[in-house]
Amino acid sequence: MDKKVVKRIKIQNIIGGKANPSPPIGPILGSSGVNIMEFCKQYNLRTKEEWNGKICPVILTIYEDKSFDFVIKKPPVSIQLLNAIQLEKGSKEPNRSKIGKISLNKIKIIAENKMEDLNCFSIEAAISMVSGTARSMGIEIYK
Repeated sequence: MDKKVVKRIKIQNIIGGKANPSPPIGPILGSSGVNIMEFCKQYNLRTKEEWNGKICPVILTIYEDKSFDFVIKKPPVSIQLLNAIQLEKGSKEPNRSKIGKISLNKIKIIAENKMEDLNCFSIEAAISMVSGTARSMGIEIYK
């Protein structure tokens, strides 16, 4: 017997291993009637090893009986790019001021890592998407 899905929620700004009932999690889940502490415990348990301290978006499925399931996505491409070049944020004017350089090999690694979350079918398309994100952040790509 399948449970009836009431709502699907995407939460973007949750740090792996450090979820707590404060905003943005508390208000979003509280208005849906979900047990906030149970979600935080499960999320922290599933992210504390591999993604501790990194932003990991979540797609939360809420059922009619207020139970829930969630899928943890990998960190956004922009975060992975910033980690690769060891900076805090991108350029304010990406077409004029460049903030760093990244090799095509690192872009390929990021594309392979994020491939399952992207809406593309080939690694070449994923590399193209990651490269576009890098350029829009003011990061130069070299071979």
